[in-house]
Amino acid sequence: MAQIGDTVRFLNSIGGGTIVRITDNIAHVADEDGFETPVLIRELVVVKPASAGKPADRGEGHAETTAVPPTRPQSPKVKPEETETTEETPGGEKLNIVLAYEPDDIKQLNTTTFSTYLVNDSNYYLYFSYMSRSDRDSMWTTRYAGIVEPNIQVFVGELLREDITEIGEIAVQCIAFKRDKAFKMKNPVAVEQKLDTTKFFKLHCFRENIYFDTKVIAVDIVRDDVVTRKAAIDSSRLETAMKEKMKADKPVRKRVVKHSEKRNNDIIEVDLHIQELVDNVHGLSNADMLNLQVDEFRRVMDSNLKNHGQKIVFIHGKGEGVLRQALLKELNYRYKGFQFQDASFREYGYGATQVTIK
Repeated sequence: MAQIGDTVRFLNSIGGGTIVRITDNIAHVADEDGFETPVLIRELVVVKPASAGKPADRGEGHAETTAVPPTRPQSPKVKPEETETTEETPGGEKLNIVLAYEPDDIKQLNTTTFSTYLVNDSNYYLYFSYMSRSDRDSMWTTRYAGIVEPNIQVFVGELLREDITEIGEIAVQCIAFKRDKAFKMKNPVAVEQKLDTTKFFKLHCFRENIYFDTKVIAVDIVRDDVVTRKAAIDSSRLETAMKEKMKADKPVRKRVVKHSEKRNNDIIEVDLHIQELVDNVHGLSNADMLNLQVDEFRRVMDSNLKNHGQKIVFIHGKGEGVLRQALLKELNYRYKGFQFQDASFREYGYGATQVTIK
């Protein structure tokens, strides 16, 4: 157990100093400039006990001092820092990032505090920030920010019982990089997730995890380079949210219906080529484009249902015949009873269908 006067190093980050006072389980560590940093006692490694005399010199030879093994057992996959140079692991080229909440006393969930840890199971350094807000707030509060080293588990904060209601939503942002060596670039990570804070008071919600020796509530942020999103969605708002997203994602269309001034009874010509319906097809799959074309066909048909005798020519092109078959299916089932035929070859070639409203 660390005591006042001990020279210590931080277990999960760079730095250390001399313990100047201890309050509960928090040790105040002063560096060589006299700046004090509060740290949980279990997150410290004693370099030289106070009983051994004056604190060890913190000059260039400090990094070579042999550290006492940490009292907290570590998972084989996440290694605490021994020196500033971290050995890479064979599977560490893929990012695996986990945020976990560990109860200090799992038998007393109603009164215990919770330690929050970030697991960086990769060969990459992370520029990392962890934020939270309650369900009633619109602004975020930063709970931890800094550089996280490769293959390490970092203590990022402690939650009191009254703090739990303030983390209804969490956000994590990070950028991965390597120092002094070439590396494969990773996409920046920006994740917002909802937390069901009632789980903090239910024993069965704490589960075993490969990175911890005790049961925790773990939130996967990135798994094998893939950002994992588990945001809880209010089912009562699901339909509204889906409609809003569809509206936001809907491409801007041009007006494609036009009245021809040809002699054949003011035929309405509708060009269903996709470039006439949207300004940009980037990001649209073949199925997306077909749906847009069929939607435009339905819109024109529905707007002319009362115009008996009206002739409409849908220009769909020859292609592979997929759009034409989709239109014939609509005419045989949705618009049953309407007369249709191939449009004039002389005027439209093989790629048009004429419909007469009855």
